[in-house]
Amino acid sequence: MSQNPNSQFDQTVLDMIEHSPVGAVPVTPAYQDAVRRLYASHQAYPDVDHKDGHVTARSLIKLPSFYASNLDAVVAGQIAAEALESNKSIFDRYVHSLPANRHAKAESYRLTVAGKVAHHRAKHGVEAVHDPIHTLFLVPGTGPHPGLPGNYLYGSAFQVSADAATSRWAVNLHDSDDGAALFDAANMAEGLAKLQEVLSSAPFNMNELEALGFRLG
Repeated sequence: MSQNPNSQFDQTVLDMIEHSPVGAVPVTPAYQDAVRRLYASHQAYPDVDHKDGHVTARSLIKLPSFYASNLDAVVAGQIAAEALESNKSIFDRYVHSLPANRHAKAESYRLTVAGKVAHHRAKHGVEAVHDPIHTLFLVPGTGPHPGLPGNYLYGSAFQVSADAATSRWAVNLHDSDDGAALFDAANMAEGLAKLQEVLSSAPFNMNELEALGFRLG
């Protein structure tokens, strides 16, 4: 039995969030204290789809992540990285997974999330010379601000400089606003391995990524 005197009540609140169609709990002090504890322990997050609602980590873990369908083949050296599924296709799959009433909101992020590669490179002070290898991913979770519709964070693993043979790589992650996390990798193998680690760790709050070597900013 847990030694935490609040654990049983907090479990009740988790159940309440999951059984509410909008993730609501009473606004009384006891319930709001429980929500704060659940947020602090990364068991619950703000629900981007419902104002003042909440969503539990154990419900988000049931959601799919979206990334290049042939990522494992690239990591295994079976195909070239240039053959990775397109960012447009990955984003399409994410949008189609959502209820129809959230499609328009998700589409409003398309350019930001799955736009031209040069758009992403410019954020990191990289000169846009040739299109680098760049692969999009979306995972359930939250950040300093809520994520995209469906409670998703988005990010990418990408080649930093034009020379594929010598380029360093990076993996970044974003919420729907200015929350960001970045991991610097020595090469493609390290970058894609870190991407796989992130995918296997979802769902999470972005502040948990420091344990995976990311810097927040």
